Amino acid sequence: MSESSDDETWIQWFCSQRGHEFFCEISEDYIRDKFNLTNLNEQVPYYRQALDMIQDSYYDSDEMEDEQLHAGDVQRSAKMLYGLIHARFILTNRGIAMMMAKWRDGHFGQCPRVHCQGEHVLPVGESDILGHKQVKLYCPKCNDIFNPSTKYCTLDGAYFGTGFPQMALMVQPANRPQPPTSSYTPTLYGFQIHPSALQNFNSSANANDAN
Repeated sequence: MSESSDDETWIQWFCSQRGHEFFCEISEDYIRDKFNLTNLNEQVPYYRQALDMIQDSYYDSDEMEDEQLHAGDVQRSAKMLYGLIHARFILTNRGIAMMMAKWRDGHFGQCPRVHCQGEHVLPVGESDILGHKQVKLYCPKCNDIFNPSTKYCTLDGAYFGTGFPQMALMVQPANRPQPPTSSYTPTLYGFQIHPSALQNFNSSANANDAN
């Protein structure tokens, strides 16, 4: 755990940690609105203490380490609670604007497909249920998902939700790119390989693997 400065809030500290670059800083007024936190108390242990930590005006990591009452558990719960609130916040107009600004700057990385030509990707979850799937990266050009680098492989996909990329691109349709205009064509000695030959090859390979 890194030390925080005297005037750094818990949210700023959390978002500045290595591996947390996918997160945006949730506005304080959004967290203060109890409607936005509906049912989260049923999913997060030490909910009240975790919420107090997130809302703390000035976060002191050293002070937290000195507390005797479940300091580590509260810290973990605060991170979990922030992630679940984050999944809701990034579906709002303000959250979408913040995340799309990060997307335009390439903070989430690029699509690994050659014909997507370095298209910027967006974080997405395969499940909205905490603990089911790690975060993935969605490419709006080829509409496929990919694993992030190992730096982000421990981030829960529920912290970003299954619908964020599509909601963001519906709100900002001008940012949706056109599909790739080219694709890879398998050839041999300059001749295109017939699709049926590739299917037969794959079938034979699968049969050999089974044996």
